[in-house]
Amino acid sequence: MVPVRRRHWTQFPPSGQAPPIPPCPPPAIPRQGHPRGTPGWDGGGPSLPVADLVLPQPPPPPGRSLNSELKLRGILHRPHRAARMEVPKKLVNSVAGCADDALAGLVACNPGLRLLQGHRVVLRADLVAIQGRVALLSGGGSGHEPAHAGYIGKGMLTGVVAGAVFTSPAVGSILAAIRAVTQAGAAGTLLIVKNYTGDRLNFGLALERARAEGADVQMMVVGDDSAFATLKKAGRRGLCGTVLVHKVAGALAEAGASLNEIVERVSAAAKAMGTLGLSLSPCSVPGSKPTFRLADDEMELGLGIHGEAGVRRMKVLPADEAVETMLAHMTDPSNASHLPLSPGASVVLVVNNLGGLSCLELSIVAGAAVRCLESRGIHIARALVGSFMTALEMAGVSLTLMLVDEELVGLIDAETTAMAWPNLAAAPATSQRQEMPAPKEGPVIAQLETSTGPGAAWAQLVLERVCSTLLDMQDKLNELDREAGDGDCGHTHARAAQAIREWVHTRPPPAAPAQLLSALADLLLEKMGGSSGVLYGLFLTAAARPLLNRSDLPMWADAMDAGIEAMQRYGGAAPGDRTMLDSLCAAAQALHALRSPGADLLPVLTAAVESAEAAAEATRHMEAGAGRASYISSAQLLQPDPGAVAVAAVLRAVLEGLRS
Repeated sequence: MVPVRRRHWTQFPPSGQAPPIPPCPPPAIPRQGHPRGTPGWDGGGPSLPVADLVLPQPPPPPGRSLNSELKLRGILHRPHRAARMEVPKKLVNSVAGCADDALAGLVACNPGLRLLQGHRVVLRADLVAIQGRVALLSGGGSGHEPAHAGYIGKGMLTGVVAGAVFTSPAVGSILAAIRAVTQAGAAGTLLIVKNYTGDRLNFGLALERARAEGADVQMMVVGDDSAFATLKKAGRRGLCGTVLVHKVAGALAEAGASLNEIVERVSAAAKAMGTLGLSLSPCSVPGSKPTFRLADDEMELGLGIHGEAGVRRMKVLPADEAVETMLAHMTDPSNASHLPLSPGASVVLVVNNLGGLSCLELSIVAGAAVRCLESRGIHIARALVGSFMTALEMAGVSLTLMLVDEELVGLIDAETTAMAWPNLAAAPATSQRQEMPAPKEGPVIAQLETSTGPGAAWAQLVLERVCSTLLDMQDKLNELDREAGDGDCGHTHARAAQAIREWVHTRPPPAAPAQLLSALADLLLEKMGGSSGVLYGLFLTAAARPLLNRSDLPMWADAMDAGIEAMQRYGGAAPGDRTMLDSLCAAAQALHALRSPGADLLPVLTAAVESAEAAAEATRHMEAGAGRASYISSAQLLQPDPGAVAVAAVLRAVLEGLRS
């Protein structure tokens, strides 16, 4: 029999090829622990990737190789992907000590927390404050940070018992935590446990032993998973909704509610709650390979917080569609684990980062969730967005909905000192917030001349020559930029040229030099993009000021100096740094001749252009002191700077436009 990885058993040949060979019926044989997809995984030894489930397979028929046989069965459809699967890097001291190190770091940075000697237990430093109140203990495997130790504090948990990564905590440590809060004078203890077999067993055994010692202890098992259409015998998995249970129970305990009252009210709230996860990538236990594989264009719906299998794989969707799919599944009446949600209902929404999603993506998902719920007529009383219960580095998100009334919202809003609970605004979430009106524009440079006559025609002719030059040299600038940057200098300048061309074709450009430069600055800031757009905008804005109410030749030298000074002040570059400033400064030096009595514009401008071109060529031999090129060894820079070349070309185009 040939052992075959089960995860690859997902595709069969299309029609017209040899028919697929039916797989053997025996169930998968886990090598260790619980197979992925069962709530018992959190307590059954090391986490188990699905790729480690072994299926017995019949040998290939005579005349057919093993590889060709496996391909026919759809098992070797991604052999190279499997071969590249490696143990991901982790920033830890040791695999064995990572859970302890994480708790030690948390306690070191939070004076309100204390470790319980000899146990992986974190408690409130002010245990005396719980005297006469119900103590709340929770916990589970590590790897879900900030859950659960991040929720210790006044108004939430009294303490937490942690296991190794994705492994239930030890019974002895759970019992030690119960003893600690009991001896501190707690009026009973509630254990809040996620629905995983290992957690139920270990917390349950500790509860029985504590009761045998006379302690008043109860246990609440949270199962908020809305993934499965048919309920499993093991029940719904415990997911991020557990954090809302911590908050509601903590507020009740802080208010002095009895143990029985807390259990009754929190149990009712938990029944009106659902959570669904969506992942773009797997996670990996330190020292182990990823728990499963997803193709580059796949996402998985309904998976658990340890990488347990979900209910469906699908192609990656845009955020709006992905959120719509999640909410539709969560509220589908044919889904046995669905959350009944009718128009007019009020909910608390939790948009939870599963660990590796960027904050940018998380905000996009949050906005999509708010809009989608509003379109269904749902009132979002409160929205929490952040990392609340993670799955190590999994790039994914879960959505939690809890149906609430005013009383429950008040408990959610109640004060807590728990570090991981957000500074939540006591207001509903909505996409309909009125935008603030944009401020009025400041005073603009007054137009000194009308946009008609020889001045406007001159400006249009020069600008057209500049645009043609930049468009013609787009590829050249890109090629120069590929050596030192991201290869888009030509595209950026071409974008500016197209914008200027469209602008002058729409209406004649201003004839007044100050207004012309100011208008060009606004246009490039809006259309050009990149740092080049900002630098040109700075130069033109500053250069426009010396041109106000003047018509003499020295004003152009003053304008050039003013523009360069602004670029140096804000851009940080200087002549010799291998940037566009090298060309500009060389041209500026030549333009100083305009300040001499009897100066002639065209000869001086010709000398300025030649100086700029020589300076641009000289950047070939410079070491970059600013910009992206400054991160590259000078030995690798063999071409002139593209920005300097572009500036010299623009000045040449201006000269040719004036001559024509």
